[in-house]
Amino acid sequence: MRPVKLTLLHSNDMHGDFFAEMRAGENRLIGGLSLLAGYINRVRQEEEHVLYVISGDMLQGSIIDSEYKGISTIEVMNYLAPDVVTLGNHEFDYGLPHMLFLERVANFPIVNANLYIRNYHKRLMRPYHIIHKAGLDILFIGIITEKVLAGIVTTDSQIASFLSLEEASAEVGRITNAYKNDDIDLTVLLTHIGFDSDVELAKLLRPEWGVDLIIGGHSHTILEQPVEVNGVIIAQAGVGTDQIGRFDLVVDDDTNSIAEYTWQLVPITSDIASPDQGLADYIASFKEVVDRKYNTVLCKFARPLGHPKREIETELGNLVADALAEKAQVDVMLQGSGAIRFKQLGPLVTLSDLMACFPFDESLTRFTVTGAQLKRIFAHIMRPENRTGEGECYQVNRGVRAVYNEAARRLESLEVSGAPVEEDRKYTLCLSTYHEKGALEFLSVSAEEMRATGPSKVVSTSLRDVLEEYLRNHQNIDAHVEGRLVYV
Repeated sequence: MRPVKLTLLHSNDMHGDFFAEMRAGENRLIGGLSLLAGYINRVRQEEEHVLYVISGDMLQGSIIDSEYKGISTIEVMNYLAPDVVTLGNHEFDYGLPHMLFLERVANFPIVNANLYIRNYHKRLMRPYHIIHKAGLDILFIGIITEKVLAGIVTTDSQIASFLSLEEASAEVGRITNAYKNDDIDLTVLLTHIGFDSDVELAKLLRPEWGVDLIIGGHSHTILEQPVEVNGVIIAQAGVGTDQIGRFDLVVDDDTNSIAEYTWQLVPITSDIASPDQGLADYIASFKEVVDRKYNTVLCKFARPLGHPKREIETELGNLVADALAEKAQVDVMLQGSGAIRFKQLGPLVTLSDLMACFPFDESLTRFTVTGAQLKRIFAHIMRPENRTGEGECYQVNRGVRAVYNEAARRLESLEVSGAPVEEDRKYTLCLSTYHEKGALEFLSVSAEEMRATGPSKVVSTSLRDVLEEYLRNHQNIDAHVEGRLVYV
């Protein structure tokens, strides 16, 4: 046995989390890219063999990111110098051509094995990357799935084949089979498919393929320790830059396997690292431009409004759903919870706050649905498996009350405007572009089916414009959790 020590640092779902913050009751800074860079710099100096990888969603969640359409984020990532990165769904938020442009801006390899240009049977991205480190050959493969990309790439008929878990597994086998005669010492999958899907993917992998690690993202999962499934070690590092995953591995070069390892989720605080001042200054240069443009007051809430979890009804979610329902003049507004990026907003709300809290500026479309379709939608979005961190959850407007029976796994009741929903009656429903495109996956009712039911209309080409005007014209707003979505 020739044991080789290797430190593998990993992040995921950073979402433009540029700045450190001071939490109540604590006398230390937490998170932010300059502190994160300081910790990575420290580990690179202390340990002989270090790799840093990112499992998708570097983009979105920050006004600096949206103002520069991700270019600022990629430039900052160039400063962090990851060794290899995989695609997340938000890398596509500015469109497929722009994503390919950002890939060219990056000074680091971005890998994905299972996005194909259909007609030519050619992969869209570099499928894998081999790093030679400490006498080891380490193979990294990138994976994303249709569940994550619903309504994004799948609208392009030329792109997005081989996206089921089974197909993704086969692509892993295809690549590893090509290297059976090469001395690959460690095989790592960088995935952006969610923790539960990582577990299912691990079950599909054949031992002969030699996959050692899955470093995941998308579900923002916090783990106490990695999970081992089918001989594959699975880890993820939550969300943002408040923490980073760290593997300290001993790799057996003779058997091409992990002989031993330790893992920890390292909190990024000023106690363990000093900020990288060069990166802090670089980010500040972007912030100055954005502050000059957007640091204007929109309104003041009566108090801060919370949005602690996307799986539950929230104060801020209710406010947003009510504002959009008023504009769209609909019976039901389904506002994606994940599109609200702040856990708390207010009491003072600036234009900069609004843009950072709602980075996805989409159109709003009003559909006509039957009561039966509406019941099917609520039964689908309220089911337990949709609320594990990987599903699409929603906030709803005042007048809607849905009760879901957890034990019986069924929708118990659904009211609109205070009256029970009638299956044969028609109702109006509003969705954003993303949720319209992924309606069959997200709601169990396709956009085509809704259009066949009755009239549809784009009521706004900018969700954010609607919210900006609403907030400018409503001062001292308050909102409460009212029992619109009830689980019994």
